[in-house]
Amino acid sequence: MSHFARLLHLVDSAIPTGSFAYSYGLESSISLDLVRDDTGLRNYLYAYLQQAGSFELPFITSCFQTELSALLPIAEDYDAQLLVPNLHRASAVQGRTWLRLLNSFYPEANLPEISEWFAAQELPPHFTLVFALALQCTGYALAEVQTMYLHMLLRDQLSAAIRLGLLGPLEGHRLQHDFYAVFEHVLAGQEGKEYGEATRSAFLLEVAQVLHEDLYTKLFQN
Repeated sequence: MSHFARLLHLVDSAIPTGSFAYSYGLESSISLDLVRDDTGLRNYLYAYLQQAGSFELPFITSCFQTELSALLPIAEDYDAQLLVPNLHRASAVQGRTWLRLLNSFYPEANLPEISEWFAAQELPPHFTLVFALALQCTGYALAEVQTMYLHMLLRDQLSAAIRLGLLGPLEGHRLQHDFYAVFEHVLAGQEGKEYGEATRSAFLLEVAQVLHEDLYTKLFQN
């Protein structure tokens, strides 16, 4: 029980990994009228989770099944496919913060070895990769990590929607509760897939992410 409680703590929104500072395309999607109402937000969230499932989850699976010494093709592939410059930078910043945070909680897990490996390869420690690597080193199961990863993404998107005034806190939490039903479908669709099968599908979301910097005013970084 305490094992699972610790995992809940690690993905709590109060943990300072920096995810609260990013809308990951939601703010620009609203500004560009891609998201206009509750139906638009639901469609956006579904597409967002589907893309996270088809792209991020296979990389998480591969990180769990690969020794650090053999990680290079996985890390290079992920870095090459993260095409939005600001999200590329944000991913590296969050990854470094995550490793420092977990090292303070689990000093016995030798997590600095992960940071040293990325530095030696001259590759950014992208958040998705080090999220999986660090939690694998600290004894969490793949199914737990994948579910918590989706939970974290959904929570952060709805938190951003609330702060942007698109919906109220009660409505946002009810929507989060409803969307947990999507997790089973997303996880089942990616079961057993590794990084070579990762795909990106939400092209309009990526366009919105790229155009975020062109917004006249911004509440979020991106």
